[in-house]
Amino acid sequence: MTTHTEAEIASQPECWRRAVTAAPQAALPRRGERVAVVGCGTSWFIAQAYAVLREQAGHGETDAFAASEAPTGRSYDRILALTRSGTTSEVLALLADATTKTTAITADPATPVMTLADETVVLDYADESSVVQTRFATTQLALLRAHLGEDLAPAIRDAEAALAAPLPEELVTAEQITFLGRGWSCGLAHEAALKMREASRSWTESYPAMEYRHGPISIAGPGRVTWMLGTAPDGLADEVRSTGGVFRASDADAMAELVTAQRVAVARAHARGLDPDQPLHLTRSVILSP
Repeated sequence: MTTHTEAEIASQPECWRRAVTAAPQAALPRRGERVAVVGCGTSWFIAQAYAVLREQAGHGETDAFAASEAPTGRSYDRILALTRSGTTSEVLALLADATTKTTAITADPATPVMTLADETVVLDYADESSVVQTRFATTQLALLRAHLGEDLAPAIRDAEAALAAPLPEELVTAEQITFLGRGWSCGLAHEAALKMREASRSWTESYPAMEYRHGPISIAGPGRVTWMLGTAPDGLADEVRSTGGVFRASDADAMAELVTAQRVAVARAHARGLDPDQPLHLTRSVILSP
């Protein structure tokens, strides 16, 4: 029987197409604005990816913060809040105290974020039944990338290929996996590791690729995988393989590689007798008592 998580992972290419063709231009950050992007968990990692992409595209200075750690006293033209549930306590508290223009991207139009944010973007077609977030995260990033002027057609094709490809057994059975990224894909590397922990309780770590040599490579070895999202630094693959470990890299768009990581997380959950729809100790939204 297909789990909710598996069905949601499989629906991502179509969700991305819809996001690209229906991007709400007016509600999203304008070129030249100084923007703080905030979220919790997965949304924080997507914020990190978008912040790098927005600056690289020349749209303006962009910072990414966990909502609970956003600094006070800094001047921004807009706060962009990412929240699938629209009920996460830290995000709502930040929006309630905001003195600058705010935009929220959410999946549920019947939640408090709709009245707290000045402008909202609702991606209800990408909402999820699973606690583990997959398609909403990538769909909002597809939306934001399209808004920056990117052509998402290659990424969508890569995602379709990622869904059709068999999963390498060495990824499903690995004792340990470390995800690496560069630039915008650092956020996706952190998100891939989070998916492994949430869905399958796997031992995973994540780092900027150039930082991997500065200590973390010491855990590489037989039965362990170093997984690069994006273009690997010269020589890194050989260094990992010299330890006896597996090095994985792909020419696919990093969001498509994240889709493969999501699939591996589910496969590892099944192999361990876990339900990826209901990860231990987690709920769909973190709502703190007043």
